[in-house]
Amino acid sequence: MSGRTIRVDWRASAGLTGDVLVYLAIPLAFPLLVGLFYRESPLPFLAAIATTIALGAGLRSLRDPDDDLGPREAFLAVASIWLLVAGVGAIPFLVAGVGTVAHPVNAMFESMSGLTTTGATVLEDFSIHSQSVLMWRQLIQWLGGLGILILATAVLSELGVGGAQLMESETQTRDLNKLTPKISQTARLIWGLYLGLTLLAVAVYFALGLALDPQMDLYNAIAHAFTSVATAGFSPEPLSVGAFHPAIQWAVVPFMVAGSTSFVLMYFAINGEPMRLLKNDEFHFYLGSIATFAAIVALVLYADPETTFGAEGTVRHAVFNVASIITTTGYASVDFDLWAPGAKHMLFMGMFLGGMVGSTTCSIKSLRWMVALKAFKRDLFTAVHPDSVRPVRNSGKPVDEETIRDIYAYVLLSVVIFFLLTVFVVADAERAGLRVGEFEAMGAAASTFLNIGPAFGAAGPYGTYASFPMTTRTVMIVLMWIGRIEIIPVLVLFTKAFWTS
Repeated sequence: MSGRTIRVDWRASAGLTGDVLVYLAIPLAFPLLVGLFYRESPLPFLAAIATTIALGAGLRSLRDPDDDLGPREAFLAVASIWLLVAGVGAIPFLVAGVGTVAHPVNAMFESMSGLTTTGATVLEDFSIHSQSVLMWRQLIQWLGGLGILILATAVLSELGVGGAQLMESETQTRDLNKLTPKISQTARLIWGLYLGLTLLAVAVYFALGLALDPQMDLYNAIAHAFTSVATAGFSPEPLSVGAFHPAIQWAVVPFMVAGSTSFVLMYFAINGEPMRLLKNDEFHFYLGSIATFAAIVALVLYADPETTFGAEGTVRHAVFNVASIITTTGYASVDFDLWAPGAKHMLFMGMFLGGMVGSTTCSIKSLRWMVALKAFKRDLFTAVHPDSVRPVRNSGKPVDEETIRDIYAYVLLSVVIFFLLTVFVVADAERAGLRVGEFEAMGAAASTFLNIGPAFGAAGPYGTYASFPMTTRTVMIVLMWIGRIEIIPVLVLFTKAFWTS
C-alpha cells in the first residue's frame, strides 16, 4: 500500500464473517440428520461443522469491541462471507469422496454454484451420491437465496448498490425500514416470508405427489421446495423437474415466479397493501417479459414439425422453461437443447433479464432493463424536442439521473464481462484440445456469470460442466461469485481507493 494507512477496519469484517460461519453449523445439521435417517456416514457433515465452527471462532476472536462496521467493512464482509461459506460448503463433497465432486475444483464449483443459486453442476452420475449429500446441494441453494435477500434488503440498501437505489426510489426499502429500524428485524421479516413460502411449496408438492406421482415423495418435495423458492435449480433427479407429472411441473411455476418477485412488495401485499405490488411497474414488466417470451417459444415449438409435445405439452414446456430461465431458477422440464434454434435463442436472450430487485433472482434484473428502456425512449424524445424536460418515472416516481447512469454502467459492465468470459471459454477449450462452439460458449458464459445454471451443448439442462477444462471451471467459480453479489462489492476490493483513500 506504499506506506499509506489502511482505511478499512478489516477486523470488524472478519468478526461479522466469523459470526456467519459459526451459525452455518446449524443448517449443516439438517443433512447430517438426513444421513442418519438413511444410515449414511455422518463424517462429511461432522467435518464441515467442525471446520466452520473453528474458522468462525477464529475470525470472531479478531474483532475488537470498539470495531465499527461501516460501508467499506460491509463490502469486505459480503465478499468474504460468500467466498468462505462456499469453501465450507465444498467440504461434504470432498470428504464423501464420491464422483466428480471429489476433486477440489469440482467441489468448489458445485458449492459456489449452489450458494450463488446458479444451479450449474459438475455431477455426472446422480445415483452414486448419498441422499444426505444430494440434500446438502439443495439446502446450500436455499441458504444462498435467503442470504441474497437479507443482503439486498438489509445491507446493500444501506450502501446504495445492488439495485438498492431503485428500491429506494420506490420507497420499498425505506418504508420497510420504518417498520423495522434494525437490520436484525428486517432480516427476521424476510426470513419469515421466505420460510413460509418454502413450507407452502413443500405442502403443495407433497400433496400432488400423493395424488399423482409417488416419485414426488417427502424427500423430493423438500428438496425441490428449497430450490424453487430460492430460484436456484439444483435437483436430486437427473431429469430435473421433467422427472415428475405434468401437474407438478405446472405447480412449480408459481413458486419460481414468487421467488423472483420482490419480497419487500410481497410483504406489503400480505399485510394489507396488495396494490403496492399489483400497480408496480417492474412487476408488470417482469410478468410481461415471461408471458411474451413464453408465447414466442410456444409458437416456435408449435411450428416445428419435429416437436411432438401436443398442445398442452407445448404450452407447458414453453411456460416452464421460459419462467425457469428468466427467473434464473435453471430447472428443466425437458431437454431444451434439442429444440429448434429459434426457441433456444429466445431462452438465451431470457438469461439476461432476471426477476425483480429485492428477490432471490440473479442476472441483470427486470428493473434495470425497464428503466434503461424508459430512459432510451426519453432520450429519443428529447433528441426531437431538446428544450423539453421529461423525467424517467418508475411506478409514478421520478428516477434520478445518477441512478440511470449507474444502470447504464452496470449493464455495460455486465455485457463486457460476459463477452470476455465467452472468449476465454472458447480459447481455453482450444488450448485443452477441446471443441466448444460459439453458441455453447456464450450460453455457458452467460449461465455462470448471470447465475442461471443450465445452458446449451455439453452444459445443457441434462448435461454437466465437468467437460470444460479445469481452468475454465476455476474462472467460472470466480465469475459466479462476482455475479451473484452484483459485481461492485467484489470489484471495489481491488481498487487502491477502497483501502487507502
